[in-house]
Amino acid sequence: MTQPSAASLAMIERLIAFDTTSRNSNLELIRWIEAYLAGHGIASELFFDDEGRKANLFATIGPADRGGVMLSGHTDVVPIDGQEWSTEPFTVVMKDGRLYGRGTTDMKSFVSVVLAMVPRFVAAPLKTPIHLAFSFDEEVGCLGVRKMIAGLADRPVRPAACIVGEPTEMQVIVGHKGKLSYRCHVRGFECHSSICHTGVNAVEAAAEVIAYLKGMVRRLRDHGPHDPAFDPPYTTVHTGVIQGGTALNIVPKDCWFDFEFRYLPGTDPHALLAEVQKYAEEKLLPEMRAVQPDTGFTWTQQSEFPGLGTADDAPVAEMARALSGANRSGKVAFGTEAGLFEAAGIPTVVCGPGSIEQAHKPDEFIAIDQVAACEAFLERLTDRLSA
Repeated sequence: MTQPSAASLAMIERLIAFDTTSRNSNLELIRWIEAYLAGHGIASELFFDDEGRKANLFATIGPADRGGVMLSGHTDVVPIDGQEWSTEPFTVVMKDGRLYGRGTTDMKSFVSVVLAMVPRFVAAPLKTPIHLAFSFDEEVGCLGVRKMIAGLADRPVRPAACIVGEPTEMQVIVGHKGKLSYRCHVRGFECHSSICHTGVNAVEAAAEVIAYLKGMVRRLRDHGPHDPAFDPPYTTVHTGVIQGGTALNIVPKDCWFDFEFRYLPGTDPHALLAEVQKYAEEKLLPEMRAVQPDTGFTWTQQSEFPGLGTADDAPVAEMARALSGANRSGKVAFGTEAGLFEAAGIPTVVCGPGSIEQAHKPDEFIAIDQVAACEAFLERLTDRLSA
């Protein structure tokens, strides 16, 4: 088994120790990275959220008068709430060729290897710069990176290519699905359950909408459109959270549920949203309002990010395949910030250590040979940009 450097292992241990669950500030971690880079003579630029509690970090190593390759990763992690861990989540444990800890796969190991490589980047005679881009709030809808993208938009020199280091087992990914998520609030009308015909049951109305959403995904599964490069090869529809009602003998007044579309590139998710809204408004609402005029549906967007659709023969894809030693690219169902970079005019691929199968789970881990493979990838990138 190929072993990673002590510097990368130490950096992973250091970054995992910061509890950057998305509900928390990431400033302690960002300030630590800023100081670390400053110690190597690298200036950082921070892009804050509106409250000043969180920040993105952008830095350039090498010549600043030309576009270069941006290495991008998010600093936040998902919660550990309700998960049964056999190790301390924010302390790295090495066992059986694996590093356990929250964020080891998604995605602090990539960020750590990039930072551990900084002395190598600085010492190299880079002819093309390496940009570092570390974001916040990726796990809650790819929200934070938008501030950084907007800040870079009007600059005369911007990154010419981007590699997002989400876990792909170091395979080059040129496409991923987009996401549109919504919360639906159903307003019913309370009454005693023995005279339920005089009320409007918000839970039952929500259930009918959710059943319609389930029918939509069956249709998409069976009739497409399909892209066999994805798994699953169709746009998915998913309801993940529902809450409503107070007691069995009370017809529920309110019900909320959250749902999402994970859509293929080229699919219009707002057309799918309009379809389910039309069903609710035209099929269910007249019956509800015949009992109580103040009942209805409220739809609130939770998150949205575009899919990634980089051409297989794009220079950034060809470069990444050469660095990874792969002869083909792939596509994945999960979303990343890559689609936002592509939409901003920065050609982007996804390629990073670890497996998405380990992300968001208790006892999250990354295999140490994946860390070593990421180091080798970045070594080859350094040589390429110095030639």
